[in-house]
Amino acid sequence: MDSRIVKNRIRKIRRQLKKQLLDCLIVTKPANVTYVTGFGGDDSWAIITRRSVYLLTDSRYIEQAENQCAGCKIIQRTGPMTKAVATLMKRLKLSQSAAVEKSISLAAYDALKKQLKARLKTVGNIIEAVRSCKDPNEIAAIKKAALIAAKALEQTVPYLKRGISENELAGMLDFQIRKLEASNSFDTIVAFGSNASRPHHQPGTRKLRKNDSILIDFGVKYKGYSCDLTRCFAVGRPTALYKKVYEAVRHAQAAAIKMIMAGVKFSKIDAAAKEVLRKHDLPLYGHGTGHGLGLEVHEEPAVSGEAKGKLQAGMVLTIEPAVYIPGKLGVRIEDDVLVTQNGCKILSCDCPQLHLFST
Repeated sequence: MDSRIVKNRIRKIRRQLKKQLLDCLIVTKPANVTYVTGFGGDDSWAIITRRSVYLLTDSRYIEQAENQCAGCKIIQRTGPMTKAVATLMKRLKLSQSAAVEKSISLAAYDALKKQLKARLKTVGNIIEAVRSCKDPNEIAAIKKAALIAAKALEQTVPYLKRGISENELAGMLDFQIRKLEASNSFDTIVAFGSNASRPHHQPGTRKLRKNDSILIDFGVKYKGYSCDLTRCFAVGRPTALYKKVYEAVRHAQAAAIKMIMAGVKFSKIDAAAKEVLRKHDLPLYGHGTGHGLGLEVHEEPAVSGEAKGKLQAGMVLTIEPAVYIPGKLGVRIEDDVLVTQNGCKILSCDCPQLHLFST
């Protein structure tokens, strides 16, 4: 990772630490460790001080860290992570004004506090707040992930034949993603017919029928950054109800996207989508209309009726209204959208929407 990018991130984080009168922050959340160091491995923590950034890892990841980390000092630990962190902090005399991320496990927190023999403050949302607005390199990576996802889906469509199972189709899509030298952001969801009424359905043995519907929710990870897309297809002759629901969800998504620009409240985006569904006399979905996207598939901000705050230029969101009718169908359309000062850009526009075809 470019050292200039990392330095700019650290500069913003240090401003937040200064406001809270903290000399250092112990970073335990994997995505945050990646954000502040460039390191993409596991089982590693970082410490941000007023002058330096340290990555604490073990022998399995030293070579990887040396290749990936820009401008941080790499500390190889041989014992427990909490002991290594406490030893470094004592050497640097940082234990009196230190904080650790709230995402730390209770066991690790207790062990670290015992090792430091000092009061340890927990803080949240410092790095996440900085991460919520993406820089040009992050936006480019998410857009590239969406392009790969579109191509993988396009290459999977020819395998949609009567008799294929949900499991087989999910596996084929995953295979196409791998062939394009990328990886999955999360486990692919493939749901046929009434199975799609369950938002997080796990693909099973259900086979595709002559006249059927399909919901595919999948994501691609590229250079550490994720896209998150959902597409729905009708195979053969769709029912009148399916057509009605699909069109309503499509218009609900369009209404939400039309609202997006810097300064708009998150709750208004949610309200715009749900108002369309109310007008069509369709049931409202229980999940949020969207969420932030980046190093994690789900990150700040949340786009829901309860969400506080406003959109900022540089945020990347999913917009995913849906209708679920148990025992009958489920339709969800999800795209990835970049917030700009005067509007938005759809990063996943190359991913095909609805296909009607025979098998």
